[in-house]
Amino acid sequence: MISITTKSPYALKALTELARCGDAGPVPIGELARRRDVPVQFLEQLFATLRRAGVLKSQRGVKGGYSFARPPAEITVLEVVELLDGPLGREAESIFADAAAAARSILARTSIADVVEREAREAGVAMYYI
Repeated sequence: MISITTKSPYALKALTELARCGDAGPVPIGELARRRDVPVQFLEQLFATLRRAGVLKSQRGVKGGYSFARPPAEITVLEVVELLDGPLGREAESIFADAAAAARSILARTSIADVVEREAREAGVAMYYI
């Protein structure tokens, strides 16, 4: 079946916020959780999974926090969903298999960087590229 729990949307919110911070160094998880109204303990569990999978890297200490292990433009929403919620619609049948394939296609071609850009567009903020 097609199943996405609250894990993926919460993680995507926090990853988008992390991407918005750019290369400013590691960002404390509490700050990401506060900015996007995500329970910090829940986010810690999600980020631990993403760190083990090589999506994120963490740094301990006073200047610690999380940063991307790979560029946000290379991390797809489908990758995040499948790491946190398991394979999306792989066992679906009939019309549900078609729906799952459509969802997988959209999520596979959408990166974290695309989500940041989309949020900015929806908020009416101009994006400038140099």
